[in-house]
Amino acid sequence: MRFLKTRFDEEADLARRCDGDGCGEWTAHGHTVDFCQVDLSGFHPTIALHVALHDPARVLREIEAKRRILAPSRPRPLAVPQPA
Repeated sequence: MRFLKTRFDEEADLARRCDGDGCGEWTAHGHTVDFCQVDLSGFHPTIALHVALHDPARVLREIEAKRRILAPSRPRPLAVPQPA
C-alpha cells in the first residue's frame, strides 16, 4: 500500500506542477494538442488524444478516485432484527 501511496503522490505532484495557472482541460484536435497555454502540432492523432488524456486535472481526479477505492472502508454495524 505504501508503494501505491508514493506513486499517487508523485503523479499528483507532477500533475499539479504541469497545470500552472489552472487554465482548463487539455484537448486534441487531429494532429494538435491544445495545452491551454500553447498548441503543439505534429502528433499522430492517436498520440495527440493520448497526450490530451493526461490533462493534469483529469490525472488528479483519477488519483483521488484510486485513493478512495483503496481507502479502508469502515465496517457497518450489523442490523439486528427487531421483535415483531
